[in-house]
Amino acid sequence: MAPPLLQLQSIGLTLGGKPLLEGADLIVAPGDRICLVGRNGSGKSTLLRIAAGALEPDAGSRFLQPDASVRYLAQEPDLSGFADVLAFVEAGLGPADDRHRARYLLERLGLSGAEAPATLSGGEARRAALARALAPDPDILLLDEPTNHLDLPAIEWLEDELRAARGALVMVSHDRRFLENLSRATVWLDRGLTRRLDRGFFEFEAWRDKVLEEEEAARHKLGRKIAAEEHWMRYGVTARRKRNMRRVAELAELRRARRESQRAAGDVKLAVNEAQMSGRLVVEAEGLTKAWGATPIVRNLSLRILRGDRLGLVGPNGAGKTTLVNLLVGALSPDAGRVRLGANVELATLDQKRAALDPEASLQTVLTGGGGDYVEINGARKHVAGYMQDFLFRPEQARTPVGRLSGGERARLMLARALALPSNFLVLDEPTNDLDLETLDLVESLLADYPGTVLMVSHDRDFLDRVATSVLVAEGDGLWVEYAGGYSDMVAQRGAGVAVRAAPRPAPKAPAERPAPERKAEKRKLGFKEKHALETLPAEMDRLRAEMAKAQAALADPDLYVRDPKKFETATALYDQAQKALAAAEDRWLELELLREELEG
Repeated sequence: MAPPLLQLQSIGLTLGGKPLLEGADLIVAPGDRICLVGRNGSGKSTLLRIAAGALEPDAGSRFLQPDASVRYLAQEPDLSGFADVLAFVEAGLGPADDRHRARYLLERLGLSGAEAPATLSGGEARRAALARALAPDPDILLLDEPTNHLDLPAIEWLEDELRAARGALVMVSHDRRFLENLSRATVWLDRGLTRRLDRGFFEFEAWRDKVLEEEEAARHKLGRKIAAEEHWMRYGVTARRKRNMRRVAELAELRRARRESQRAAGDVKLAVNEAQMSGRLVVEAEGLTKAWGATPIVRNLSLRILRGDRLGLVGPNGAGKTTLVNLLVGALSPDAGRVRLGANVELATLDQKRAALDPEASLQTVLTGGGGDYVEINGARKHVAGYMQDFLFRPEQARTPVGRLSGGERARLMLARALALPSNFLVLDEPTNDLDLETLDLVESLLADYPGTVLMVSHDRDFLDRVATSVLVAEGDGLWVEYAGGYSDMVAQRGAGVAVRAAPRPAPKAPAERPAPERKAEKRKLGFKEKHALETLPAEMDRLRAEMAKAQAALADPDLYVRDPKKFETATALYDQAQKALAAAEDRWLELELLREELEG
């Protein structure tokens, strides 16, 4: 086995008086493809900074092979001191590196290189920093949320670039599909410690759940032992004092171990403040047309969104997704055509730019609207401190200004604010930005059970597969086409993903060093509706069988027709309806089960 390029051993770090890392390890060998996962606030970005040499730990050691090169993509890059973006990217190149690669990477990431750093948005600065990290082709590439602010074509292009990279890769990302496609090992950072699984992210969640189940069993066993010791303390026969004191100390140690084992991060508790049910028709657009100058955004679009639909909008940056959302909800007037909202539509929005948050306002003010100490959820008043804890905020953060929150905390705050508003129509613009994977799981479950309608813009392919019932795709020149199912269903129907940017790729520096990437076809998966049907159909079939049995029991009475003809006809009709519905449900379940077995090999 080759010696490691980078090794972190027993890393400890305390921030603000609270231990963040307590004995974390990380080993990076040549060719590794590692994803670093964990809850928001668990220390993933901090561990990457220590690996990059940008932060000194309080304890532990960092070893880097003397001749190994490392490049680090930070979440908030600093471009100050450079005349333009190209100069910033070229400053990361070595004497032997290809200068043309800097321009190529900037072009593929939607930048010319002539931009002044002071004029860049946060997303543009991140893309410039990504170009700087990729340009030298380092031995170790450390990437912190590399897909943030990238559109779908750029994300898929980046996957190809990273597959072809010769160096080792360590990445932190909330994008499941990105991690599944690239990782070959997973490091889980949890409660200050790391655990390693020498398999990709695809197998991580099942492994994590098994580890947590084993921990829960160990905690239960520890609890029983503590109870036995406490019983001895109260009722045991007094022996020698020295022996008694030893058992007292052991009991204290057991209690400490239980406290330590229960330090796992809390779970986000999500609930939507549901308004009165809307009418069946939520949005109807006819001949919708909008252009900015000579650039068509929407051209002659006719669309109906019905109650319960979950419509995802996808397309490259600049395609007009946010503009189309504003047209569909009536916040923007079209150049031609019309939009009609249905009856009783109550709208709640999650803004992509978090622009609705006043940086000087406190968390309590944002959540209550400045109206006191309570939030009303589904008719029940809840104290704002309790509601904050549902989203992993501590009660003492109630008066913290929004401007002092991290990106993940701002994302959770926007989510909490949107869900506190009475709604039957959720509009979510990039809802997955800065959310950890566990919170994403809960958001997906919430949206699956939400009785209203959802309109969402997202570049997260896995999120679209799990949530969307249909996808509206920008085909270019103002044309939008709707496809049934999630992102993978759209790819299967369309024959391709979202159109990539047209940009010629320069010849590789050396074929042996940088082979052309071999693009793997995206594996077809069950769509959200198919998964949901496969999970719920057995219960539905049981319910239909129970209805048939109930109707059959009534019809078994030989005097029913004479005594109560109307009840006889009702029972007969119910039996026939349930029988037909059961036959259809069984056929659908069998079809989906066969499809699932085929897709899983």
